Amino acid sequence: MIVILDVLRFRPEPAARPSFQRFEVEARPNDRLLDVLVDIQRRIDPTLVFRKSCGHGVCGSDAMVVNGRERLACKTLVKEIAVDGGPAVTVEPLRNLKVLRDLAVEQKPFFERYRAVKPYLIAPDSGTAGRERRQSPEERSAYDDATNCILCAACFSACPVVGAVNARFIGPAAIVQASRFLEDSRDRGFGDRLAALDHPDGVWPCENRFECTRVCPRGIKVTKLINLTKRRITEFKARRTDR
Repeated sequence: MIVILDVLRFRPEPAARPSFQRFEVEARPNDRLLDVLVDIQRRIDPTLVFRKSCGHGVCGSDAMVVNGRERLACKTLVKEIAVDGGPAVTVEPLRNLKVLRDLAVEQKPFFERYRAVKPYLIAPDSGTAGRERRQSPEERSAYDDATNCILCAACFSACPVVGAVNARFIGPAAIVQASRFLEDSRDRGFGDRLAALDHPDGVWPCENRFECTRVCPRGIKVTKLINLTKRRITEFKARRTDR
């Protein structure tokens, strides 16, 4: 089948403006969009820039906007987005992040937000030297959903709060990563993460529009975890006040 792609191109030269370039390529229905882009890069236009790594929906590096919706190129089949001969499939870089070139965006602001929530286990060593920090299956399942995050930034791109309300909002992915440890029975780092989360640019700007949940390629209930984190902060502060 013939697949028509309109790819938004951008060069970082002065006064450069993004514009769509059309490619017509042959592909099979079960080929992935990533396969098509690689084919274009190898056979038609080697200057086309995009990120990729594992190609199996684990690394999250090939997130982009396809027909107006955030997707992983490696998990998007041709038959899901195109029919033989048209109409054209639009492929654009992620939103809410500066475009470096073509489909590659500047990831630094996204990962700065990620690091701000201290996304690692914070637990005292006292009393645990030489022993495991054991958990029951129920305790482990409490943060199971959040562990599926691959930091693809699809939710950050789709977030209408980042896009139109508060560009400094820490964003859904960072809150999911915080939730992963806040719900961990072994962790004692709630207070350490509070400065980033309980902040005008932390969890509170979220307006529960569910776009992050809709586009998550791993099916994470992102909005639910954001609201859970809000509740945990309120409970934590109430306990601290009662002392």
